Amino acid sequence: MRTALLQSSGRPGSIAENLKVLDEAAGRAAAAGAGLLAAPEMFLTGYAIGDDIARLAEPADGDSADAVAEIATRHGVALVYGYPERDGETVYNSAQLISADGTRLANYRKTHLFGCFERDHFTPGEQQVVQAELNGLTVGLLICYDVEFPENVRAHALAGTDLLVVPTAQMHPFQFVAESMIPVRAFENQMYVAYVNRVGTEGEFEFVGLSVLAGPDGVARTRAGRAEQLVLADADPAFLAASRENNPYLADRRPGLYGSLV
Repeated sequence: MRTALLQSSGRPGSIAENLKVLDEAAGRAAAAGAGLLAAPEMFLTGYAIGDDIARLAEPADGDSADAVAEIATRHGVALVYGYPERDGETVYNSAQLISADGTRLANYRKTHLFGCFERDHFTPGEQQVVQAELNGLTVGLLICYDVEFPENVRAHALAGTDLLVVPTAQMHPFQFVAESMIPVRAFENQMYVAYVNRVGTEGEFEFVGLSVLAGPDGVARTRAGRAEQLVLADADPAFLAASRENNPYLADRRPGLYGSLV
C-alpha cells in the first residue's frame, strides 16, 4: 500500500485552515496512488496552543471527524490525523484512522504523555494496541513518545500489526529518534513504521521534521527533510511476509524469562 506522510505543522489554532491543508495533501497523495495519508500529532488544531487545546477539543465522531471523512471520500484515500479528543470533561491526545469510504476505523489515545506540557493538558489513554484492517494490511496506531517505549511496539508486533502509523511532534534535540530509533523499531519488530512529524517553530518547541517510513529490514523507504513536505513510499505485504519468514526475533522470544520487566 502506497503510504503518504504529510510533514507539516499546518496552521496552529485554526481547524478550518488545517482541514484545507489536509484536503490539498489528500489530493496530491491520491494522484500519486496512495491508499493512506498520515498527518502529524495534533495536526487538526496545532500542538503548542496552550489552553486552546481544551477549547478546540472534539469528540471522535465530531464535526471535524465528519469533515475529514468527507475529504477521504472525495479523494478516495484513507487518512490518519492527530487531534485533541474530548470525552465529557476529559481531553486526550488522540489519532484517528478514517477509511477511503469515510468510515471511522480506529481511534487511539496517547498512553505515554511527554513532559509537563502534555501532562497539564491531557489525560493518558489506557489501551495499548489499537488496530484496523486497511487494504490488506493490519494498521496500528501510536503517537510520538509512545514509540520510544519498546514494549508498545512489541505489543503491536505480537498482535499482528503490519504497518504502525505514528503521528508525531518530535522536537529538537531528539532527532535521533527519527534518524535511528524508528528503523530499529521496524527491524526488531518486523513491521513497517510510518513516523510523520511536525516541522518548524511553534511556541517554545522546534520540530525537527525528518518524517520516515522504515521497512522490516531497517531501511528507510522514504525520508523527509526539515521543511514542509509530502513524501511517499510503499508498505509491501509480500516483502513483509518474506522478511518475517527469514527474521527469527519474534519466534525466538522466551517470554518466561521476561517477568522481571513488569
